Amino acid sequence: MVLNDDYTPMDFVVGVLQRFFAMSREQATRVMLKVHTEGAGVCGIYPRDVAASKVEQVCTFARQHQHPLACVMEEN
Repeated sequence: MVLNDDYTPMDFVVGVLQRFFAMSREQATRVMLKVHTEGAGVCGIYPRDVAASKVEQVCTFARQHQHPLACVMEEN
């Protein structure tokens, strides 16, 4: 899941969703708007090891670009 914050630009979130979760621009925009309006959005459902890797990749990428974007995994 990607979590909302007041600082990360919407376009950056869309780009992250496209890059790390293989979403189309339209799908990534829908998820970003859900994050923006509801506080969180589901990026996908993955096995635990894949999800942990994606969380690490997204968080590292966001920090490298000086954004506080948070990505977390949640178990069902």
